[in-house]
Amino acid sequence: MRELMDRAGRVAARLTARRETVAVAESSAGGLVAAALLAVPGASAYFLGGAVIYTGAARRALLGLDEAGMAGLRSASEPYAERVAVLVRERHGAVWGLCETGAAGPGGNRYGDAAGHTCLAVAGPAPRRATLETGLADRAANMEAFAAAMLDAFLDALAEADRAPQAPPPPQGRAP
Repeated sequence: MRELMDRAGRVAARLTARRETVAVAESSAGGLVAAALLAVPGASAYFLGGAVIYTGAARRALLGLDEAGMAGLRSASEPYAERVAVLVRERHGAVWGLCETGAAGPGGNRYGDAAGHTCLAVAGPAPRRATLETGLADRAANMEAFAAAMLDAFLDALAEADRAPQAPPPPQGRAP
């Protein structure tokens, strides 16, 4: 957990400096991303909320994502992670939304993904999505690896947003 907290500290510093907020939806990381972000003192400045979306019932209740909204999607996929990151961002009114969804183990999931498979997405000014395969059946190790990968992806997105050219200020009118 210390490694997660170190990453979360870097995220917190970036978010605080940027005066931005985040909301998190996790499944197989089981809340470790949110816990790491909340372990940093001052988290109320940037953390708006989150949810562990572990079942279809939770997905419907917490995100409003019903069967019609799932058309063409499957859990533990990059498109699904992206959709959920956007939804959690919108529902909380956050600048950034994060989603992690996968199979921690020791077995795979019902979609045929092996243990150690997760998909990640960041919604916001510098969106991204990725798939991680650890090759491990160790549930706790996978959960930590998934949370670390989510925080790393978010740090990369924040760095990209920092490098993005800023819009020029609007022209100022001349004084009469």
